Amino acid sequence: MKKKLSVLVIASLLAACAVSPTGRKQLVFMPDAQINQMGLQAFDSIKQEKPVSNNARHVQIANCITQALTRETGGAWEVVVFDDPSPNAFALPGNKIGVHTGMIQLVDNQDQLAAVIGHEIGHVLAKHSNERVSQEMAVSQGMALIQAVTAPQTALGQTAIGLLGVGAQYGVLMPYSRTHESEADIIGVDLMAKAGFDPRQSISLWQKMDQASQGQSIEFLSTHPSHSTRIQDLNQHMPNAMGLFQQARSMGKQPRCN
Repeated sequence: MKKKLSVLVIASLLAACAVSPTGRKQLVFMPDAQINQMGLQAFDSIKQEKPVSNNARHVQIANCITQALTRETGGAWEVVVFDDPSPNAFALPGNKIGVHTGMIQLVDNQDQLAAVIGHEIGHVLAKHSNERVSQEMAVSQGMALIQAVTAPQTALGQTAIGLLGVGAQYGVLMPYSRTHESEADIIGVDLMAKAGFDPRQSISLWQKMDQASQGQSIEFLSTHPSHSTRIQDLNQHMPNAMGLFQQARSMGKQPRCN
């Protein structure tokens, strides 16, 4: 037992050298293949729990936007539109994306939905799920978390699902930290700009989400805390994003997903 703990401590120390896409040091020591498998299992569980939308227009829009964004990241990504009126979206390790019909109905244009999906992809690109699982394993839960994701109805299974970022689907809220949220915002706005979506609409999106939350509980905001500095941070970063946007447009990148 002591030997196992020593190995874990050493691995944790070595992983302190891991760096996120924004240059932030991370504690990430879980193998990517293992985290991706957890994400795939979680996504399968969600698809069994939630009805998939058969609205052809919604599916076309979500796929069009996701394809434009993921051309910039590489890899094969799957997006599923769930028939759910709540304005919500999420992404999981293993390149899986879920978008609720309520989110598609809430946004005003393709750029705002690209901001949502780009933000969620940002969590995956920054390995936030791996970081959360690594931290939890280093502290308390151990290897049982890996198997627990296959049984989301159990308490430990809910913890594992929550660490991946979709705990609210099973009644468990494990919000991303402010650091993770801010990082996903920046990665997402740069990603949408590189794909040819107008990054200024990311600010309009969060303003719209704040307005929509008046007098009602929006799951997207409860699992993705809206901090007072979010719009300010995006405004400060906007000159960089606009440079990427103008470069993308000069290269002929002009998505038409509406």
